[in-house]
Amino acid sequence: MTKNLKILLIEDNLIEIMKMKRTISLLELKHTIIEAKNGEEGLQFLEDKSYLPDLILLDLNMPKMSGIEFLSILKNDKNLCHIPTVILTTSDNQKDLEECYKIGVSGYVLKPLKYDDYVKKITAVLAYWSINELKEY
Repeated sequence: MTKNLKILLIEDNLIEIMKMKRTISLLELKHTIIEAKNGEEGLQFLEDKSYLPDLILLDLNMPKMSGIEFLSILKNDKNLCHIPTVILTTSDNQKDLEECYKIGVSGYVLKPLKYDDYVKKITAVLAYWSINELKEY
């Protein structure tokens, strides 16, 4: 049985936010998307422990606070470190990839240029996390 996810999308690019929403709609998924335009907004949202997301989709290259900085803070917080976090980025920098896995990221997905390829990747990511046995905290 698949679960409808509460997804925190931390992304500063409006086009990428619209692309994600369009994909969710196209796939007719009932997931809830909560938007944060940077890591600081993401952390502010996470302060409300009564409505934590099931999954965080995180861009790496953002103003104010990078995805890696956000990830470090998240994974060092005993109340938040359990939330699966998947990087969605255009960065194929090996150092970024290694750093994210050292910190404790759940996945690292490169955003493809072609929309059809993007839909396939997002489909796979969301399908996995909607059937994964997520523990409620």
